[in-house]
Amino acid sequence: MILKTKGIPQFVNTFIVGIISINVPNKNCILIVTDLDYLPSIDLSDVKAIITPDAIDKISIDSTPIIYSVKEINHLNNNDIVVINTNGVINTLYREHSNHNFLFLTERCNSNCLMCSQPPKDKDDTEYFYNINSELISLISADKCDSLGITGGEPTLLGNFFFSLIEQLKKNLPNTFVQCLTNGRTFAWSNTAEKLNEINHEGLLLAIPLYADVAEIHDYVVQAKEAFNQTVNGIYNLARYNQRIEIRVVLHKITIPRLQKLAQFIYKNMPFVEHIALMGLEMEGYTPFNLDKLWIDPYDYQEELKETVLFLNDFGMNVSIYNIPLCLLPKELWDFSRKSISDWKNIYFNECTKCSKLTECGGMFKSSFKKHSNYIKAFIN
Repeated sequence: MILKTKGIPQFVNTFIVGIISINVPNKNCILIVTDLDYLPSIDLSDVKAIITPDAIDKISIDSTPIIYSVKEINHLNNNDIVVINTNGVINTLYREHSNHNFLFLTERCNSNCLMCSQPPKDKDDTEYFYNINSELISLISADKCDSLGITGGEPTLLGNFFFSLIEQLKKNLPNTFVQCLTNGRTFAWSNTAEKLNEINHEGLLLAIPLYADVAEIHDYVVQAKEAFNQTVNGIYNLARYNQRIEIRVVLHKITIPRLQKLAQFIYKNMPFVEHIALMGLEMEGYTPFNLDKLWIDPYDYQEELKETVLFLNDFGMNVSIYNIPLCLLPKELWDFSRKSISDWKNIYFNECTKCSKLTECGGMFKSSFKKHSNYIKAFIN
């Protein structure tokens, strides 16, 4: 699935966020014109910008911002929300008919995880992403958005801008479930957790990774000193204010050996967490470069995973398995498996097409073509 396309910009002096309308101009829309020959008959007075696959030489455009000769527009639908950049890149920010929408807040991060799928960049993009997301939130239809994600980089590095966006989400989308992916380290400072508490967004869930029950391993995975202590203290500070918390564990060669001990640690020390997600590895970002440190076939850690999941479940913890197809899980764990992979990067192999469990299985990441289990096999009734 495509989320980005490109054309040639004209009169685009700053980024433009707007709602897509195809051939029919609406107030403050970004209008897709599939044939510029019809443009003279269209009232552009309220249009924010134009997108067209046509070449500009077909007609004269006065001063309306336009991206022309756009390579691909078929993925853009009415009521999608996009941002047009000054370089002609058009990024899809929100798709009305998708359950996998998210706000991307920054490329910066204070960790540098060995398996990061979105490697951080050391540049100040705070205001750029804040302004885009602030406009985006104002354009989302509240009655059509059941859930929304927040991701990065590390979203909390926006500082006060982060809290401002959470406030906007509470005000504009009061009934939307919001899941924020954060490493939790910022909340080690109690005033940060207190600020979040003051907003009191009851629909906000903070999804925080914890990779081991000991600092040495967690800090190595995230490549940051004191990260374990900061994360644990952050979780406690959030719990003090009754914030909703999910613990996430990415499963690989470094985390598997202490997975059961981590489960015991979470049960004994963090019984207040709302959910625990045990997640298969994504072959993206840093992962292919650290494959020798990380790769273990999911088939080979079935027993460790089964004992961990059943332990947590037996003690009343809400636990799920993400990103691992059913054929790589013991049957006892199928009820814990979730369709967790975003639709724009979710695939099934040819082998999967003949599987009797296809509709129940969450499939794999698109990046699994780079490296995947040797045991992917269709169930045949």
